[in-house]
Amino acid sequence: MFDKLAEIITNYVEVKKEDIRPESRFMEDLGFSSFDFMSMLGEIEEELDVEINQEEAANIRTVQEAADYLEKLSNE
Repeated sequence: MFDKLAEIITNYVEVKKEDIRPESRFMEDLGFSSFDFMSMLGEIEEELDVEINQEEAANIRTVQEAADYLEKLSNE
């Protein structure tokens, strides 16, 4: 899940896939704006066929937290 997420992230911000770490924070480290983050969530919902809870998504800070959350959603 982490690799898939890292691939999607590169579509939204100018960062190399190999520079994305589990502890990378979306806003502070990767340079996401709120709009970028919400747009990415929309793409993830389509790609992975999951429904992301906006309130839960608002608490996600790092790439690993997002990967864990998406893993949980895909297993439901």
